[in-house]
Amino acid sequence: MIVTIDGPAGAGKSSIARDVAAELDYSFLDTGAMYRAITYGAMQKGIDLNDVGTLVEFAEAAHLTWCDDRIDLDDNDISVEIRTPQVTSNIRYIADPPEIRNCLMRQQRRIAQGRDLVTEGRDQGTEVFPDAHCKVFLTASPEERARRRQSQLQASGRQVSFEEVLMAQNQRDLEDRMRPVGRLRAAPDAIVIQTDAMGPEQVKQAVLLAVQSCLEKQAKP
Repeated sequence: MIVTIDGPAGAGKSSIARDVAAELDYSFLDTGAMYRAITYGAMQKGIDLNDVGTLVEFAEAAHLTWCDDRIDLDDNDISVEIRTPQVTSNIRYIADPPEIRNCLMRQQRRIAQGRDLVTEGRDQGTEVFPDAHCKVFLTASPEERARRRQSQLQASGRQVSFEEVLMAQNQRDLEDRMRPVGRLRAAPDAIVIQTDAMGPEQVKQAVLLAVQSCLEKQAKP
């Protein structure tokens, strides 16, 4: 069974998806790591990041494999390299063009084939796996998400004001909702979980309850 967990930035999708996958003994697919991998590979090859045609050719030819927290590009482990600030600052060149998103969508479906999988992103239940048996949409108020992000940044030693975090997040939300492909929205059949005032364990349990409900529906004749 495929479980999709979508939602806006700062909703806690990645950590919750990992925990839910571990609890269910399912595979976990970090779609963001896939976009980072293509970004890193293109940078290593010196591809002009404004050259969408060449980026599409590279993404089509690239072979990505994902297992636990390891991602390989053409049989090379790049799990550490994709987390650098340089990759982060350039990922938009890969994530924005619809032609490249379609390439990555096909890669995600290939990786998921024949697996019990938890996958997270913003378009997993709407675009990538529209026939998934269980779709969850995690969300929270902009202020709550900004507070969480600010705490994460402070924990990593970066002092950023709440106002700066909120402004950047609101801009990203707007861009995510306006994308021609993969825009942020809940699937019509998604179970929406509002996570304000919920701790990580409460959110995990809410998602597990949603999965259990989906499994019970699937089992009915």
